[in-house]
Amino acid sequence: MPLSRRAAVLLLLFADKHGNLRVLLTLRASGMSSYSGQVALPGGKADTLSETAFDTARREAWEEVGLPSENSKMPAPFRVEHLCELPAQLSATEQVVRPCVAFLHTDSSSSSSSSGKTGIGPGLETKEESPMMIPKLNVAEVAAVFSAPLHRFLSSRVEGNAKESLIRHESKWQTWNGGRWLMHNFFVPKGSVRDDDDDDDSSSSSSSGRRNEQLPQQVEKDGEEYYKVWGMTARILIDSARIAYDEDPEFEHTKEFGEEAMVQCLIRRGRLTGERQIGAKMPRGQVEKETGAAVSKALDDNGGRGTKL
Repeated sequence: MPLSRRAAVLLLLFADKHGNLRVLLTLRASGMSSYSGQVALPGGKADTLSETAFDTARREAWEEVGLPSENSKMPAPFRVEHLCELPAQLSATEQVVRPCVAFLHTDSSSSSSSSGKTGIGPGLETKEESPMMIPKLNVAEVAAVFSAPLHRFLSSRVEGNAKESLIRHESKWQTWNGGRWLMHNFFVPKGSVRDDDDDDDSSSSSSSGRRNEQLPQQVEKDGEEYYKVWGMTARILIDSARIAYDEDPEFEHTKEFGEEAMVQCLIRRGRLTGERQIGAKMPRGQVEKETGAAVSKALDDNGGRGTKL
């Protein structure tokens, strides 16, 4: 795979005070050249051919939100465990993106906090009595950081009174780049995310660089402001939730995990070369015919889970 096509994202999971899995998400700054103002997972392009997917994801997470790339540099009592890599996804810019799943641990032996605060930043709660780990945002790249309950990316229902339970889901088939795609949209209530003015410690807010920009992916529905999670990020979250909970979504979804078969087909066709073919449409219909047999075989071989992790 050419270096220019390689990318990775970090899917950082952690447990809230109730033991439920949450995932770290960012809102890209409005000045970014690509995907500006969109909700994303920390990540980006590979720097070298020798860099592993986890190397890329951790380096980008350090650059974007200040998460140290090595456990030896993590503030006590935190440490990050690498869990697995998910099947690759194909981005709109034809980057082959490898999702890297990791878990943020807090050692119980060091769980006391003199400040009385809990969590790992604004809206990012870990177990009760845990100390804070404040993200240090690169404001040139990231406008905000927040988290959402992973299991909600399997649900189409709006239930309960808690803000996190009000995540909405919509999906529809769209025609793009010569083919039909199932597009998922999730709407995470903005009110569940703490902004600068929600923090009592102004110096902490300043050092973390959190900002409350009005960006395209902040939408209003029924009088409530939401962050819109969609596209490849939504697909990755659905895949990871399906695997983590061994459940299928309540809504229509593609059976395979990731787009490995499509990526391999495009490589064989010479599509994923060192330079992107500007203006050329991806022959999705032809690719689907070629990959159909491969996808079916992968599903049969792996119990419906697609390409093996």
